[in-house]
Amino acid sequence: MKEMLAAFAAVAVLAVPATAVPAVGRSAPNFKLADANGKPVMLSDFRGRTVVLEWNNPGCPFVQKHYESGNMQKAQAAAARDGAVWLSINSGAPGKQGHMSGAEAKAFVAKAGARPTAYLLDPRGVVGKAYEAKTTPHMYIINKAGTLVYAGGIDDKPTRNASDINGARNHVLAALAEMKAGKGVSVATSRPYGCAVKYGDS
Repeated sequence: MKEMLAAFAAVAVLAVPATAVPAVGRSAPNFKLADANGKPVMLSDFRGRTVVLEWNNPGCPFVQKHYESGNMQKAQAAAARDGAVWLSINSGAPGKQGHMSGAEAKAFVAKAGARPTAYLLDPRGVVGKAYEAKTTPHMYIINKAGTLVYAGGIDDKPTRNASDINGARNHVLAALAEMKAGKGVSVATSRPYGCAVKYGDS
């Protein structure tokens, strides 16, 4: 059992130098995390495909806004139709709001009808801190060449009110559409909003 736990812990380690900065226009830091089934997943596994990163905390009212309305699931499905990879990442530390075991993560995904390619567990916050993820949700888009092309909020309505989703500009879907059309991302950064990521030292 101790060997299994040690092996799992070894998976959740960032595979890039600590000095890497997740700046738009630069290469996205590679990482390796365990998914909800305990399987190791590396960002580099998806080189050549567009990747969306979504920081997730099911206990956060802002996350609930987008999941209970079905908005996040619709975005995930739209991204999948265009061949994009969607990785939901939970950086909640043990004992903090939103922290989940693999079984709890799988139950959340099933109950919510979520459509991520994988739900990844980052309990030590190594990847979250490397990407400077501040809120849940906090969104990032990486293009096929491995370059970070968007970082920020999911849309331009930073509230907990689901009625504000209608009429909001979904920055993620807009960026994916522009990329599909061969255009540059017109809004490459925006202010992320939501609950603070519950790191172990916060």
